[in-house]
Amino acid sequence: MIMKKTSKKLLDSHPFAKPDRKSILVLVIALVVFFAALFSIYSEDVMKGAGDIFSVYGDELVEFEKATVTEILNDDMEVDEIADGAYSGNQELSVTIKSGRYKGEEMVVYNYFGPLSGVPVSVGDSVILTIKTHMDGEHTATVYEFNRITILAVFLIVFFIIVIIIGGLTGLKSLIGLVFTVICLFLILIPLLLKGAPTIPTTFLVCAYIAVVCFTILGGVHRKTISAFLGTISGAFFAMLFGLGVQSIGKIDGLRLEDAEPLLQLKYVGMTINLKGLLVASIIICALGAVMDVAMSISSSLEEIHAANPSLSRSDLFKSGMNIGRDLVGTMTNTLILAFLGSEFTLIIFLYSRGLTFYHLFSTAFVSLETISGLSSSIGMIMSIPLTALISSTLITRKNSKHK
Repeated sequence: MIMKKTSKKLLDSHPFAKPDRKSILVLVIALVVFFAALFSIYSEDVMKGAGDIFSVYGDELVEFEKATVTEILNDDMEVDEIADGAYSGNQELSVTIKSGRYKGEEMVVYNYFGPLSGVPVSVGDSVILTIKTHMDGEHTATVYEFNRITILAVFLIVFFIIVIIIGGLTGLKSLIGLVFTVICLFLILIPLLLKGAPTIPTTFLVCAYIAVVCFTILGGVHRKTISAFLGTISGAFFAMLFGLGVQSIGKIDGLRLEDAEPLLQLKYVGMTINLKGLLVASIIICALGAVMDVAMSISSSLEEIHAANPSLSRSDLFKSGMNIGRDLVGTMTNTLILAFLGSEFTLIIFLYSRGLTFYHLFSTAFVSLETISGLSSSIGMIMSIPLTALISSTLITRKNSKHK
């Protein structure tokens, strides 16, 4: 009898198991919420005014279109030995426009490049042009960048193939969750923030919504995924709480972020985005992935332990969950901190090369922001361990006591 129950539990958690009615219901409700949010957001022009940011200071339309280099008319460049052999100079090119209103037109354009921007191109290369159309209808263009869209698309396809080959159906489900996460961030969260929605609560609710859908896609509506979801929300909440606390005490907020200046320009053309909350919002988003990973690992492990030994008490299961969580703390904390530092590695090298004093270094906005972000996300992840272990062990033993 015990073997039959155990086999049934394992079958229910198997990636090829058919989704139950609860899972289908949750996904249907999530889909309704998704389309309702889209309708609410795009019933009015959310990006009204944002496109004018490039033409605020002049009477011209700026567009970015694809083109192919057909001929190099003039080539004036030299090697910059100090910049690791990078090229500096310009090229006069004949190109054929491949997209937009001027598709099919031949144009002569200039490609300006240096060690920090642009690259020399060859005949047959695909490039992105900056096309400026003036009030009198005349238009000019320059090379904006080498077109890497095809390369990135191929790289993305390779990534998808590897995940599916190694992960099987579970890998495919994770990719669906990943795509859904990206769609929610770009089609729901960002437009809501641009419309003036409160930054921190909106980010937290959207992340919670993403967690519900991703866990349901991965494992359905079962005890394991419910525990993982509750642990994830708890961990993300603590990350948000610590971020808010340190932000207030340290007198630093989203306005000090590196890319806040162009967002501030958007406010001058009609956007109502709340910039101060972006620091904590970024902490919530960064913490979400790590917290979901930890919560699911602990919840899934406790289910397996319980299936192997159903006589274990809540206290025993909680201790097992804590032991598993402690093994995750070191690696996941390193992952979060290194992710934050790696994203700004060049700036770290620059600051180090200047030989800054202790007070000078730790008073810079960059060090403060990265420290707050990394530690708050790590605290959220660590706090999710005992919370997930407690929730999971409680749900498991409560179900067992009902059957007795």
